[in-house]
Amino acid sequence: MLYDTLADRTAVITGAASGMGAATARLLAAQGVRVALLARRAERLEELAAKITADGGRALAVAADVTGQASVDAAADLVHREFGRVDLVVNAAGVMLPNPLDAGRADEWQRMLDTNVAGALRVIRAFTADLVAAAAEGRTADLVNISSIGAHITFPNYAVYGATKAALTYLSASLRTELGPRDVRVTNIEPGLTDSELAGHVDNAELSGQLDGMFEALGGLSSDEIADLIAYTTSRARHINLRQLVVLPTRQA
Repeated sequence: MLYDTLADRTAVITGAASGMGAATARLLAAQGVRVALLARRAERLEELAAKITADGGRALAVAADVTGQASVDAAADLVHREFGRVDLVVNAAGVMLPNPLDAGRADEWQRMLDTNVAGALRVIRAFTADLVAAAAEGRTADLVNISSIGAHITFPNYAVYGATKAALTYLSASLRTELGPRDVRVTNIEPGLTDSELAGHVDNAELSGQLDGMFEALGGLSSDEIADLIAYTTSRARHINLRQLVVLPTRQA
């Protein structure tokens, strides 16, 4: 599907080194969007930016860690110098580290909180003024947060991950009350089983095996399918806000 209305927009995409973030960057760039790619792995970003450029798009690789305020601030400065004002932000950075709560993995809890919640907040803080200004000029302005079905459905041993995603879902709803009256759209996307690098973060062999079994039994969405949903959402007429989208494999639904 073509999304011609996206042409000439400028997007920041976090978690762009892999999975949903990388897929979204590729698709938006193919539609004429200038894409700023944010993630920690500089080499992966450079490769993706080179591929997008070779295919006729415009991409900027920005090595950044959303868990650090100084890193996000420096990334925002670079984006503004190279691309100017941003009118589309996709918070795709995230980590999923399941373990029983009584395992006491405070290191994993902190990493998920810093990335999935505080990381999204840092990026929103860095670019909200851009979105508001773009909307005030009569342009389309979008903030897209990628949450999870885990925000609503509980899974054993995923308590902290689910809590971080529930926080992101609530944050999206609350931001809609602040930004919606200023014509900035806020969309919260909650995927179910999706083939991405998230599963590779799991360091619990039993839970990793369970996750593999779920993919075998239920099937999974692809990162490209989530990217297509983001492109569809952000290409609607500016007065239409698809506020919350739950997308699941049919067998999981």
